[in-house]
Amino acid sequence: MTNLLDKIFDIQNMYQAFRRVCSNKGTSGVDGISVDEIDRYIRENWQRIKVEIKERRYKPQPVLRVEIPKPNGGTRKLGIPTVMDRIIQQAIVQVLSPIVDKEFSEFSYGFRSGRNYEMAVVKLLGYFYLWVVDIDLEKFFDTVSRDKLMSLLHNTIEDPDTGSLI
Repeated sequence: MTNLLDKIFDIQNMYQAFRRVCSNKGTSGVDGISVDEIDRYIRENWQRIKVEIKERRYKPQPVLRVEIPKPNGGTRKLGIPTVMDRIIQQAIVQVLSPIVDKEFSEFSYGFRSGRNYEMAVVKLLGYFYLWVVDIDLEKFFDTVSRDKLMSLLHNTIEDPDTGSLI
């Protein structure tokens, strides 16, 4: 039986994590290593990093703190991990997500693979009963009882001065 760490370090899983992180083209973290440079870094350091993780000695790098301008003014703080740490995190997510996803409610859509807020809205709308009514007003007055209509209008208006105008 393969343990989770073996599944995380599986070459296909790591390569998929590598591709996903690099496709995002994010900026480098505190170490200054970009997505363009990460391939060489991994070739030179992967065996050491893998051993450190297995021996629980691996320490992720500090997160680079930046402030991003908001459209309405002000800024939002953002933490940028190193590209290597993002790849490791992605590899872990790819293995753990299918396991923990089974524990979530079928009605949960936030931060889940293959689900998004648009799907949640569509699902929500499915719980409403929507009626579409097409009314042809031209023919309405040909069939309505004039006495009933006048009685309803009179009771609704309850104004003797305008009631006589109806």
